[in-house]
Amino acid sequence: MKSLREREGRHTSRPLEGLRVIDFTQMLAGPYCSMLFADLGADVVKVEPPTGDIIRTAGPFHAGHEDTELGGYFMSVNRNKRGFVVDLKTPDGIAAVMDLVGTADIVLENFRSGVMDRFGLSYERMRGRNPQLVYGAVRGFGDPRFGETPYDDWPAFDIVAQAMGGVQWMTGEADGPPQKVGVGIGDILPGAHLAIGVLAAVVRARESGVGEFVEVSMLDSVLSMTERIVHQYSYAGEVPIRQGNTHPYFEPFGAYETSDGWIALAATTEKFWAELTLAIGRADLSAAYPSNSARTENAATVRAAISAWAGTVTTAEALKLLGGRVPIGRVNSAADIFQDPYFKARGMLVELIDPGSGLSAVVAGCPVKFLESPDATYFAAPQLGGND
Repeated sequence: MKSLREREGRHTSRPLEGLRVIDFTQMLAGPYCSMLFADLGADVVKVEPPTGDIIRTAGPFHAGHEDTELGGYFMSVNRNKRGFVVDLKTPDGIAAVMDLVGTADIVLENFRSGVMDRFGLSYERMRGRNPQLVYGAVRGFGDPRFGETPYDDWPAFDIVAQAMGGVQWMTGEADGPPQKVGVGIGDILPGAHLAIGVLAAVVRARESGVGEFVEVSMLDSVLSMTERIVHQYSYAGEVPIRQGNTHPYFEPFGAYETSDGWIALAATTEKFWAELTLAIGRADLSAAYPSNSARTENAATVRAAISAWAGTVTTAEALKLLGGRVPIGRVNSAADIFQDPYFKARGMLVELIDPGSGLSAVVAGCPVKFLESPDATYFAAPQLGGND
């Protein structure tokens, strides 16, 4: 019997094929946004200055190939794009860009407010050339077109957005200092939010014939992710504190050390709690703390009991015992991820060939799947100067 994915009638193109994106973005937030468009089939033209995107030199690189200007950082978020090198400080460069704008559905950039305007490439000028154009921008602290703020001229990086948006305050152990999240969520989340906003504007532009300026602030995006601390302060007047891996309203909910690693485990419903206590030989806990509120009030006792059990088993033994019965997972390192068959089956470890070195480069794949469309295909990020 054919699977659903093998049946006839599937589309022959990726969902965004036919959409053209002119991409001026650099670093991480903007390139992550344009990467999503490229992965979904859009024709993304990455516009770089003659010196290239600054992250070309950031690495990591294959040993002995540090001069390729095509390291892991750049490859990861610039795959599936075509390259175009132009000097925006010259009249010819501006003219070449305006020619591209005339063919585009979308323009993306993540400079500080006013930079593109000073180049003579403002949204207003581009819209004069292409009235249906959707112009998307990631700003650290917003664009003055939506109102002035005290931080309009401030530069921003991921750690600043995490700090000011409340994430850093909430991350870490209760008795420790604020910690940033280990990955660049202050860049990646704004990039994903911008992709959603730009697609919404494209839908409307195709109906109305009128383009749009779409902007996402890194700080706004991070604040939206900290929704719990906002409503917690509003409802209860509480300034939430750091809790490490635990949760203020659910128990058990945390990370536990096994004899050879760590597991993450949550059993907050009565069904999951009963399954957990039965499996680990502590049915007495289910009777003593039958409700989530009772477990939350006696969190120290609950956590101590689970920690004591976890220390007696390996991670593999814990997963075999509880997998499928309660929410549980290994706390994976990068090496663990490469060994887990799940990520291979889901197409989430994508192998590219680095054209600079000829060596294999593995990057994280696209998480968005379409049943009726072809699987995503991937090609390497563009080499600097290889105008396509």
